[in-house]
Amino acid sequence: MKEIDQTTEQRHRAKMENRKAVQDAEVAEKTVEKGLLMVHTGSGKGKSTAAFGLALRTLGHNRRVGIVQFIKGAWSTGEQPALAVFGDRIAWHTMGEGFTWETQDLKRDIAAAEKAWGMALELMADETIGLVILDELNIALRYDYLDLDKVVAQLQARREDLHVVVTGRNAKPALIEAADLVTEMTLVKHHFKAGVKAQAGIEF
Repeated sequence: MKEIDQTTEQRHRAKMENRKAVQDAEVAEKTVEKGLLMVHTGSGKGKSTAAFGLALRTLGHNRRVGIVQFIKGAWSTGEQPALAVFGDRIAWHTMGEGFTWETQDLKRDIAAAEKAWGMALELMADETIGLVILDELNIALRYDYLDLDKVVAQLQARREDLHVVVTGRNAKPALIEAADLVTEMTLVKHHFKAGVKAQAGIEF
């Protein structure tokens, strides 16, 4: 380990004390507590993964989580059986029928999205639920399976203490504007380009 002289140590301590004072003051200024509308979007991997991480965090605080999957109905994901161990603290509804290029049926896609949105509204109205994850809702909105203005208005009208996470690429500007937190996953490098297939525990 590198030796640190006393002068360097004292300077470091003084710098960290100043930084802590600034940080503590900034934290003290934040007094609002409310349910957040969060959007995970972008071309990079990890949007749904991050949402399920929030599900675990919410469960750790003894609050229930509702999940609606809008598109990924054809996939069996590892998160579902893993979260199933929490019993009725998880309300999981897989309601998609696969991506549009798989179903090749516009009316069927729209009907599935509308049914999924109906379930989302039920979960958002359930006062025992602290977090609702709307997985791939952005895809349904991108293809106009749902009325964007209506969806945004209903998200904004949810009860004050409810957190909602919307995932999927190409989030609509109106949804981004309405959100409290927007995270864009940026694709820097992906193993698919090297011919690596989707693998259990990583992609699903």
